[in-house]
Amino acid sequence: MEIVIHARNANLAEDFRSIALEKLKSLERFNLKVESIKVEIKHEQNPRFGKSSHEVHLTTTGSGPFMRAEGSGFNDLAAFDKAVTALELQMRKLHEKSKDIGHESLRKPK
Repeated sequence: MEIVIHARNANLAEDFRSIALEKLKSLERFNLKVESIKVEIKHEQNPRFGKSSHEVHLTTTGSGPFMRAEGSGFNDLAAFDKAVTALELQMRKLHEKSKDIGHESLRKPK
């Protein structure tokens, strides 16, 4: 899985890249065909935004389903955690749907 990190109007912390790669690599446990994940980080300069001045958008591409998740917070990691949680919920839902569940009758055959 290819991970592309793009920052707009933002200076990223040195450890952000490694933390982001580690968390996004853990999403490979779901059996979905995701070729790449684009991480877009945006800082809002307006001081009125306060606690939601950092935004993170995650977008997946590939032959599997298209997914998009957003998160906002007081710093990059908080916003990234919210976005990863939202993306993980979507991936888990699709993964559970794709499982082969046998609906067998509870009655004994005669």
